[in-house]
Amino acid sequence: MPMNANEVPMNANEVPMNANEAASPRRPWRASSAQRAGVGALGAFMAVFVAIAAASVLVLAAAGAAGAGAAVVVHPSVFTGGISSLTASSVVLRGDLNAHGQPTNYVFQYGPTKSYGAQTPLAPAGNATTTIAVSQAVGGLRANTTYYFRILATSATGAVAGAPRAFTTPKIPLSLQIVGAPNPVPFGDPFAVQGTLFGTLAAGRVVALQANPFPYTAGFRELGNPEVVASSGAFSFPVVGMLSNTQLRVVTTSTPFISSPVLVEGVAVQVTFQVKRVHRRHRGLFLRMYGTVTPAELGAHVGFQLIRPGATSLNQGGAIITSGGSGVSSFSKVVRIRHRGTYEALVQVFDGAHVSAYSAPIRVR
Repeated sequence: MPMNANEVPMNANEVPMNANEAASPRRPWRASSAQRAGVGALGAFMAVFVAIAAASVLVLAAAGAAGAGAAVVVHPSVFTGGISSLTASSVVLRGDLNAHGQPTNYVFQYGPTKSYGAQTPLAPAGNATTTIAVSQAVGGLRANTTYYFRILATSATGAVAGAPRAFTTPKIPLSLQIVGAPNPVPFGDPFAVQGTLFGTLAAGRVVALQANPFPYTAGFRELGNPEVVASSGAFSFPVVGMLSNTQLRVVTTSTPFISSPVLVEGVAVQVTFQVKRVHRRHRGLFLRMYGTVTPAELGAHVGFQLIRPGATSLNQGGAIITSGGSGVSSFSKVVRIRHRGTYEALVQVFDGAHVSAYSAPIRVR
């Protein structure tokens, strides 16, 4: 059929539209939601890639600068270690340190809080490039106390501290020591049992004095009133009227129950001594030396001694006590002396209930 004059001939490759295509008008193209999500993810990936690339450029630039001679700062490496040789008043603090080739010194800081407050003397750690073990001893600590410590290293690049650690000093076990003042004590005179309670939490404890008199077979019994230990650990028991040698000890009255070593308090006889010139037909100086001994000590030996300063006393005779009552015994002896000077009487007793004693000295002119 011949074409209309207004028709344009079809290209050989064109495919004729079907009736529906010819009838529906064309609509603009729109991306789906999945397509839009894919495009967003691609954008985020590209942003990260750009950031990494920029950082790589900076790293390479820094490496180039270092290669060109820029200094690299390297601090010491430290590790706060453990402890050893712990006592109630001392400890050895330990740690590890790597100087990384820099001359390095170190200290240990320590104290009852994490503010420390004390430190060991500055010590050299060298400039090695390997890790070494270091330690320092600390004294003057308080018993039963928690302490914090750490190692601190310093070099030209700065200071580096290790992590804090802690330890607790042990308690000091309680112990008692006593003395008699004086010992021996003259028969009938007062004296004191003085002592110290050592150890953690000693102050304020109550202690008691116990006695076991000669012949030490009756056993220990409490003597006098208990005493409260002072803040220094000291205490004192006044004692009067002790008649014979006595074993003494001090004990705590609450847990932990401990006892002091046994102290033997000696009771010395009381000696009076007098001299009186007597006349004899024989030439020389004769003196009657006499006196008393309390308590009575029949059979005791009495020696009359010349005191020589800087030398041993010189014996000038003696006597044996053979008379006396239940409380007092007496002695008397006429002695020819060759030397004037200062004399005293020594009474030696051997019954175990008392101890020997000297009289007061007398000057013979």
